[in-house]
Amino acid sequence: MIKDSNFLRKSFLEFFQKKGHRIVPSSSLIPDNDPSVLFTTAGMQQFKLYYLGSKDPFKDLHPLLNEPLNTLQTATCQKCLRTSDIESVGDESHLTFFEMLGNFSFGGYFKEAAINYAWEYLTQSLKIAPERMTVSVFKGAAEVPFDQESYQFWLKLGFPKEKIILGEKEDNFWGPTGKEGPCGPTTEIYVDGLEIWNLVFNQYYKTSEGILKPLKINGVDTGMGLERLALVTEFPQQSEKTIFETDLFKDLMQSLKEASSLPQEKLLRIIADHYRASIFLAAAGVVPSNTERGYILRRLMRRIIRFEKVIQLKEEWYLKGFEILQNKYRNFYPELDNQSEILNTFFQERDKFEKTLQNGIRAWEKLLRRIGEKKEIPGREAFYLYESYGFPLEILEEMAEEQGKVVNQEEFRQEFEKHQEISRIGQEKKFGGHGINTVANEQDKIKITKLHTATHLLLAALRTMLGPQIEQRGSDITPERLRLDFPFARKLTVSELQEIENLVNQMIQKNLKVEHYETTYEEALSQGVIGTFKDRYPEKVIVYEIKDSDTGQIVSAEICAGPHVTTTQELGHFKILKEEAVGQGVRRIKAILE
Repeated sequence: MIKDSNFLRKSFLEFFQKKGHRIVPSSSLIPDNDPSVLFTTAGMQQFKLYYLGSKDPFKDLHPLLNEPLNTLQTATCQKCLRTSDIESVGDESHLTFFEMLGNFSFGGYFKEAAINYAWEYLTQSLKIAPERMTVSVFKGAAEVPFDQESYQFWLKLGFPKEKIILGEKEDNFWGPTGKEGPCGPTTEIYVDGLEIWNLVFNQYYKTSEGILKPLKINGVDTGMGLERLALVTEFPQQSEKTIFETDLFKDLMQSLKEASSLPQEKLLRIIADHYRASIFLAAAGVVPSNTERGYILRRLMRRIIRFEKVIQLKEEWYLKGFEILQNKYRNFYPELDNQSEILNTFFQERDKFEKTLQNGIRAWEKLLRRIGEKKEIPGREAFYLYESYGFPLEILEEMAEEQGKVVNQEEFRQEFEKHQEISRIGQEKKFGGHGINTVANEQDKIKITKLHTATHLLLAALRTMLGPQIEQRGSDITPERLRLDFPFARKLTVSELQEIENLVNQMIQKNLKVEHYETTYEEALSQGVIGTFKDRYPEKVIVYEIKDSDTGQIVSAEICAGPHVTTTQELGHFKILKEEAVGQGVRRIKAILE
């Protein structure tokens, strides 16, 4: 039997089902009620609350099953997206979207069983020769001891001592996903020198302050990249092969070569990866924008469109590429059946960017002629291209590198901050909450402060009710009322508005703490913090968190300049006055505090 990706998914899930695991569907790329991360980056995220003990697998409903798990062990094939390696895509192994095979236990079994399962699946189910394998275990660090147990369990299996690597903390201690959560030592499995499977043993909880505390429930969280597993099974001991030659990419890459007049291997790989990721993001309901998830999708799409011009890719390829992806994945991910909506999302962004791309390229070429042999692109000139033609800094840096040049980042940052200051002044006039210093009356300042915090709770309630794609499109706060604009395609029902109002009042009554901390914009974005206007933030930003101190759950996390109350109970009672349309696909809610 051919060990292609379909075989691997099926064999992995069947193996663990026979071992007493419940097979759970992949969760969305948009995490459910987890503001600590922007996207689903690992299979364990949908089980995070079980590891913490705040959700009971035998009593609480699992959102994808609509019934309790009724087990302490599960297995999945999970859609994932990671953005930290976007610039590395194009080499032999880096991807943005990928699938992760994983088995999980929250109190059912621990290190020995997890290692035995992995060994049995690889050597017996897939028939991978043991001599192709090496493993690593955590050697220990100041605050965490050597993982002696895992080391001994590998030896017990007969694994050669000389093929067990003792790894440092940066390699063999994983987690958490986001700023805080479960984490622990890992043992990694390599085939032909390529890491394919990471077995994480959750023994600790890392707090937001970086303190490690022992977990009450020891957990197992494993992740094996399907693309890498396909590589080592489809091409045993052929080290020159790459993931882009596996069945997951083979047809897509071939179609790209046939549709390109000037194909370049690296650019073909980037387009293949980014297009696959963009299709799955659009299928999850993400829309290109300048903030959060929408910004990541826009960034991926605009890289595709720019490189499309370089390799002279025919426009009709996009439909062909989608058909290839749909045929490859539709049996496992039925959301790809929504072809018209997914492609509309892509082509609308392509049309929007193409209108400025050609003018931007001409401006870029003029700039290159002006600077001649100089190796540095002035930051002021780069910022002009960013502001006028929508070229993100990372794309400008790529374009400069192709010409053997670099962008003066410090000068670019200075220009960016000047632009920010102008925007900030405009925002203070527009957003009552940010312009509190212009209010003379002390009582009015108190009212605005309360309404500002209530706006955060309203946005959190809207995201809970309508989905995490909801973001702020505009806001205005006066001493009398708040106003929030957000993207949504239809009028909200009376019952929906009542439930949103109830959610806000429940958060108020819980007397949640309102706290803040300073971080970089990029770090805040990577942690899933909401930022409304990407091009209006300095390098350092303030994040306001509204948190349940009893459960540790973060209800709201937004980049904001304040002002805020210290606890939600200060707000009184929240009441929605009106919900209306203010433009195509944009709704507005007006509300007060009583």
